[in-house]
Amino acid sequence: MDPKTKFSTHRERATNPLVWCAAIICTILTVAVIIAGIVTFIGYLVINPRVPYVSVMDAHLDHIQIDYAGILEIQVTILIRAQNGNEKAHASFSDSSYSLSLNGEVVAQLVAPPFEVGKNSSVDFNYVVPSSPIPLRPDQAEDVDTGLKKDLITFDLKGSTWVRWRIGHLASVRFLCRLECRLRFHPLNGTYIPSRCSSKAK
Repeated sequence: MDPKTKFSTHRERATNPLVWCAAIICTILTVAVIIAGIVTFIGYLVINPRVPYVSVMDAHLDHIQIDYAGILEIQVTILIRAQNGNEKAHASFSDSSYSLSLNGEVVAQLVAPPFEVGKNSSVDFNYVVPSSPIPLRPDQAEDVDTGLKKDLITFDLKGSTWVRWRIGHLASVRFLCRLECRLRFHPLNGTYIPSRCSSKAK
């Protein structure tokens, strides 16, 4: 007898049918996930979704006055546009709130009720912002007086709005549009010095 010959004293165990079933199910699920991912990616490319955004389009300093006691009175008009560049989806905006401040002092709050913007469309909000008489600290009053003499007044605008839109039949997306910028004016005639002020990524 060949010494290399080996005898098996027991039968080799057959693979459990349950293991085969589990392997087949896992394979099917993996293939399904891959196919779903490919379909989602192709759908994304076809739909080409764009994130809606808000921007300051124009503004005007209607009135600004400060008396000897440091009491400030202003009125500002600000045009904010909500833009939806999606050709196949409406966009819903909600919780829109922006604060307007001067030298660190909040002088007005801009708010808007929930609204919708149609496909590839925009909605404009023309905020006319009068303020109640605002008492300023001596240093704040001095800064405003200096700005009036230099014919340059700068406000800070900061806030956000929630926007929701649907990417075809794939998903519903909710996104926070943040707006933070400076609005500069010539107080002698109230004209706005245009500058970029938008939540849209550069």
